[in-house]
Amino acid sequence: MGISSVNRFCCALLACAATSCLGGKEEASPLPLIPKPLEASTGKASFRLTPKATIQLSDTSAAMKQLGQYLSQLLAPATGLTLPAGPITTDSAGRILLSVNETDTSLGGEGYILDINDYQVHILAQKPAGIFYGIQTLRQLLPAAIEASSVATHTDWIVPEVQIRDKPEYAFRGSMLDVARHFFGVAEVKRYIDLIAAYKMNILHLHLSDDQGWRIEIKSRPKLTEVGGSTQVGGGKGGFYTQDEYAEIVRHAADRFVTIIPEIDMPGHTNAAIVSYPWLNCRDTVHTLYTGIEVGFSTFCAKNDSTYAFIQDVVRELATLTPGPWIHIGGDESHVTLPADYIDFVNRVQPIVKQYGKKVIGWDEIANADLHPNTTVQFWADVPNTQLAVKKGAQVIMSPSKKAYLDMQYDSTTRLGLNWAGYIEVDDAYNWDPATLTEGVTRKDILGIEAPLWTETIQTMDDIEYMVFPRLPGIAEIGWADTKGRDWAEYKLRLAKHGSRFKAMGVDYYPSARVDWK
Repeated sequence: MGISSVNRFCCALLACAATSCLGGKEEASPLPLIPKPLEASTGKASFRLTPKATIQLSDTSAAMKQLGQYLSQLLAPATGLTLPAGPITTDSAGRILLSVNETDTSLGGEGYILDINDYQVHILAQKPAGIFYGIQTLRQLLPAAIEASSVATHTDWIVPEVQIRDKPEYAFRGSMLDVARHFFGVAEVKRYIDLIAAYKMNILHLHLSDDQGWRIEIKSRPKLTEVGGSTQVGGGKGGFYTQDEYAEIVRHAADRFVTIIPEIDMPGHTNAAIVSYPWLNCRDTVHTLYTGIEVGFSTFCAKNDSTYAFIQDVVRELATLTPGPWIHIGGDESHVTLPADYIDFVNRVQPIVKQYGKKVIGWDEIANADLHPNTTVQFWADVPNTQLAVKKGAQVIMSPSKKAYLDMQYDSTTRLGLNWAGYIEVDDAYNWDPATLTEGVTRKDILGIEAPLWTETIQTMDDIEYMVFPRLPGIAEIGWADTKGRDWAEYKLRLAKHGSRFKAMGVDYYPSARVDWK
């Protein structure tokens, strides 16, 4: 099939999608896909992946070549197949065709069409990001053994005939990983990126500084890592990312269409920085390295120009390292900062971030300041703050601690986590709608959703996985799927079938009794 034939096929499929005739009669998807696709129908045929399969690309741009290689590498460990990825050469049965066609703008930059029959798999999108998300759907249609790290013998690599048209509800779909309380290395962060990307999340918010540790190298302020990065909760050795290591994380994320948002929490949660440079604190208190988990006792000096010169150095270097549009300035739980000083501080930091070409995100407390255009407020606890932010014209990221905080225990027997916001079972994490959760905050005010994982009690990758799974897939569905199509009774049937997928991925998940795991 040449390019002209591909275009004819694409146009036919797009015309079909435009009239809601995907695969004939539409039906609610019975497929075990998370997030649930916007439209899906099934047929009686199936596609078999064989050693003769190829991955064919509609163009040879760098982005498409990378996607072809990504898909080949994704399939190789479990199948034992090394599928060649290259430009369209022949109209051959058994191929996987990845094609970009920009004529269907209704799909947006992340939407895709997936058409599978007994002849081929075709993933069509307006942009490469949509191809990536179509690949994640194909991945979930394959047997769970596709996630294995070694060849899965006696497995038929068969996928059902489907026609799917899909796109996300929210542009911002993320998770936060706190690497300040306990430090996690580059390999662990990369694995976390892979896990969230598999469920079509596109944001990783890294909490890089707190009272217990400073985790990013700032060349102009070397003591931040030499001193502030030397410990963590419980007194362990801590750690930090060199700028090269941080760049490696950013590249790995970009290859999976994940944007990194770095957070430097301030003016509170700043003990590690203050110990490194004591003049950042204008109080008489002498600060020492801190390994506990209490909050609210530290603050930058909001009155001194030297504080803002320090912040300028940090933001300048961080902005250079971060291609994404945002820098998170924290702003939460700054209990010992005088209210007037706090407002003045946030007002002075916002233009510093803007100076280096980035947009500000802050926790909901920053709504009390004079919010600049394009500043985003992250709701975590305080409804009046969030309502105030909306009145001031800010967009909101919804991270309600009672629903989306992944460090909250499942119940009173959970071996990890805290419970100050309550217990969050897997159904609690799924049963909420960002657009109706908070009075005065409607769909038009919401940029998206984020599920934070604070790590006071989290020390290993297994700990991360146990607290994140199975809650994160449900929150990912909240960010992606149409609200009208979501229902816990139906969702838990799909989630149950992901238990074997988690096991094949090596994910140490919590087997909630509220799901009949298959």
